[in-house]
Amino acid sequence: METDPAGFVLRPIGTVRAEQVVHHEAPRQSGLGRGAAGQSHLRQGLQNCLQDLAGFSHLWVLFWFHHARGFRSQLVPPRDTKKRGLFATRAPQRPNPIGLSCVRLLRIEKRVLHIADHDLLDGTPVLDLKPYLPYCDSVPDAATGYVATLPKGAFDHRPWWEQKGVEPPRVYRARKNARDDKA
Repeated sequence: METDPAGFVLRPIGTVRAEQVVHHEAPRQSGLGRGAAGQSHLRQGLQNCLQDLAGFSHLWVLFWFHHARGFRSQLVPPRDTKKRGLFATRAPQRPNPIGLSCVRLLRIEKRVLHIADHDLLDGTPVLDLKPYLPYCDSVPDAATGYVATLPKGAFDHRPWWEQKGVEPPRVYRARKNARDDKA
């Protein structure tokens, strides 16, 4: 049965603040983002929703891939050389660009959650937060399909501009120049 999309409304509960601005600066997955720190600023009026959350070490963050533009039904994942169906990947460009990341909760100050080990970009709209529960969220013997055959040490992202032999987009050049100036 079809649902009327006009009746579907998502309102972000907050926004992520992080050093990672463009996707090439973020790890491929939140579990690979060891050490990356950031903050999730919740909107006014939601502070009571945080009651009892401080005792959890990890959270699920549901978010909107705010830089995603459209999607393809098949794509080549970063560590792969073969096209895969979109739903067999974790690509951010999806029919509904909703993401899910497990992050480490460091502390809570009023409406600000200090997080680490994440793959979120600055400005990411947060849709929901849920506590990570190892007894039901972890499946140690889960099958990983084709991913089990991919090389472990490959790059997190594939710089498409290098494959096409063109200059990187302005935003990447500007970020690289800013980093080079600091060094």
